[in-house]
Amino acid sequence: MKNKRINRKYKDRVFRIIFRDKKELLELYNAVNDSAYTNPDELTITTIEDVVYMGMKNDLSFIIGDVMNLYEHQSSYSPNLPLRGLFYFASLYREQIEDVKQKLYTNAPLHIPFPQYIVFYNGTKQESERQELKLSDLFVKTGKEVPPALECKAVVLNINFGHNRELMEKCVTLREYSRFVAIIRQQMSGELPFEEAVERAVDTCIRQGILSEILRKNRSEVIDMILTEYNEEEFREFLKEESWKEGHTAGLETGIRGVINTCKGFHLPKEEIVRRLQEEFSLSEGEAEQYVKKCRFVKHMLHPDQ
Repeated sequence: MKNKRINRKYKDRVFRIIFRDKKELLELYNAVNDSAYTNPDELTITTIEDVVYMGMKNDLSFIIGDVMNLYEHQSSYSPNLPLRGLFYFASLYREQIEDVKQKLYTNAPLHIPFPQYIVFYNGTKQESERQELKLSDLFVKTGKEVPPALECKAVVLNINFGHNRELMEKCVTLREYSRFVAIIRQQMSGELPFEEAVERAVDTCIRQGILSEILRKNRSEVIDMILTEYNEEEFREFLKEESWKEGHTAGLETGIRGVINTCKGFHLPKEEIVRRLQEEFSLSEGEAEQYVKKCRFVKHMLHPDQ
């Protein structure tokens, strides 16, 4: 298998680097909510940095007007988004009440920000303009007409070029990001080597005034981000096809071996394989290392010359 470049240095995504600027983020918030805030300083960033839970990373979260907003960018659709949102919000609220957590056990109510969860989707599969996913749809049906104790809703907005035109008209930066992604895909579909296609797409956008200021300022970083995102996405799709089904049909150990072999096919180092095993199978670091060691031993017994 051809060696795949997976650069773990760049953990941010292009969407996040664009909207981490308060001015751009406020414009996006106003467009989504049809509001008219003008002062970016009214927005308080609450994104939990460098926190990865089960392979998921919080893109952007912020508070404005007593509303806790969680914004996530996704290139693949998943019905489990509300469950992810639940995990994110639990972490965010834990951070919010850290200084007053002792009051949890008093008679006085702790007022917490109102939650809103928006997912910006730009994957290649066709999805509707807007859809609402509910945590309650994931609960096992008991046959009892009792409302669940928990609920979390994710509003998924399709931001592929040509979709949600009204939203795009309200937020120029989001519209340019949508066009930027379209140009990336257009260049990738040609005959150029992948890295060269990405560089050409970025330079094309700069010339056409599409996110030009951000791309000029962060050109090399953005290119590395795109390369990383692409390879991560390709890896995960390959993992699902080759290992996930295998793990469910033939047992946990077979699935783990499949993941290890897949990772080796992508020439990932041992540390990266261990990390992915922890994420995919909720293993401790020690357990994951034992599986890697065991897999190497079995391979050596079967193929001693390799």
